[in-house]
Amino acid sequence: MTQPSSAPLDEKTLDHLEAQFPQLFQAAVTQAYWATLAQGLSVLERTEEGLVETFPDGSSRFIKPLEPWVRVNPGEKRVLR
Repeated sequence: MTQPSSAPLDEKTLDHLEAQFPQLFQAAVTQAYWATLAQGLSVLERTEEGLVETFPDGSSRFIKPLEPWVRVNPGEKRVLR
């Protein structure tokens, strides 16, 4: 295993590392989803139909409809009511 460098990271390196976050987060969510089902627990998911509970046997149960998705652009500020 390599030792971490104590040198400060330049902007290009930071940008590259930050660009990896979405993939890392998606992988973590996917792993948690399958680990939860493997433990015999259910997961709640947002689907196009609404909120759905998914069970380890592959069945699912509709919970309730949800409001449509709201697209938020990077840097955009939203006010919660």
